[in-house]
Amino acid sequence: MTLAIHGGTPVRTAPWPSWPPPLDDPQRERVTAVLESGLWGATQGGTACAELAAEFARRSGVPYGVTVGNATLGLFAALRGLGVGRGDEVIVPAYTFVASATAVLLAGATPVIVDVDPADLHLSAEAAQAAVTGRTAAVMPVHLAGSPADMDALNALAARHGLAVVEDAAQAHGATYRDRPVGGLGDAGVYSFQASKAMTAGEGGLVVCRDEDVHEAVWSVCNLGRRRGGEWYGHPGLGWNLRLTEIQAALLLPWLDRLDKEIDRRNAFSAAVERELATVPWPDAPPAAGRAAGQPVRVVPQPAGTTLDSRHLLMLRVHVPFDRSFVLAAMAAEGVPLDGGYPPLGGMAALVEAGARVEPCPAAEAAARDVLWVRQSMLMDDPANAAHIAEALAKVLAHAP
Repeated sequence: MTLAIHGGTPVRTAPWPSWPPPLDDPQRERVTAVLESGLWGATQGGTACAELAAEFARRSGVPYGVTVGNATLGLFAALRGLGVGRGDEVIVPAYTFVASATAVLLAGATPVIVDVDPADLHLSAEAAQAAVTGRTAAVMPVHLAGSPADMDALNALAARHGLAVVEDAAQAHGATYRDRPVGGLGDAGVYSFQASKAMTAGEGGLVVCRDEDVHEAVWSVCNLGRRRGGEWYGHPGLGWNLRLTEIQAALLLPWLDRLDKEIDRRNAFSAAVERELATVPWPDAPPAAGRAAGQPVRVVPQPAGTTLDSRHLLMLRVHVPFDRSFVLAAMAAEGVPLDGGYPPLGGMAALVEAGARVEPCPAAEAAARDVLWVRQSMLMDDPANAAHIAEALAKVLAHAP
């Protein structure tokens, strides 16, 4: 069967669902009401940002929330609100988006890049433990791809060493760990509303926390050092304007009513992909001598304690040697575009030059070689079409150099 990249017939010609999805009527009504009110900024007396912060906090199981311009700034504000700054170190996983580390640098602290669990690719508590020093002030678990990190182990580590815990929940809206919502499991949690995320206003973010003093400090950081209820031109602390707009909040509030159904849809598609992958044959039949039993492509497993994976991404691990650039190009030609995922943070020269400390990260380096992503928009398709992913993978891997 000729590959589409070489002139053959692609596996799929129909488009995948678009992201973000089209506006619905509640969003139109909310946004129109804000636009007509003229109260577009968060300081003009509108209520949408406050409503969004309160509802996200409630869903995260904590009392406080602060809306922000994006999640990178949210991580920065959370760290600063928890007292993390110059001279401190913050442990971050090596397999994550670069903003997890640059937010630490923005706060004046040093990111310490440590390895992930070789199976589930989330921050390894064992690796984090080995990286703790007298300067360590915080640890930043990342709920990667929408599945929760193993928070019991990481919270126990933090408790032993007196560390703050900032959850990077940018990809995990609605996910739960041992039936508890992510975001509210540490000292602060940060969500993203960037264009690719499960809820989006193009950009935006939100910080949630359980402690009133932390809430006040984060709010002040995001509001130019003001105190809540204080004088408008009183700036007793150091802060910045990191605010979300009322228009963005109006787009996001109605999304909360459909978020759970969208998570169910992505999980249904992901489960169908996992079933279909069992049909993908080894590219060389019979399999090469000495190869371990199993499938050539498998879904990356969820960390222990996952009770609801919000499936921002579906991560696939390929267990045969392959030419990464060829496979990505060939899959796209077959109408099934996949993503190559993250490079290890420790290999980014800009972070190292900025002072990041890098621990050995063989598991993250392996993930950068053999993990491919199915994007969120594809996961919103009919589960019956999950067969397209398996069919295209079988076709492409059979012909990969």
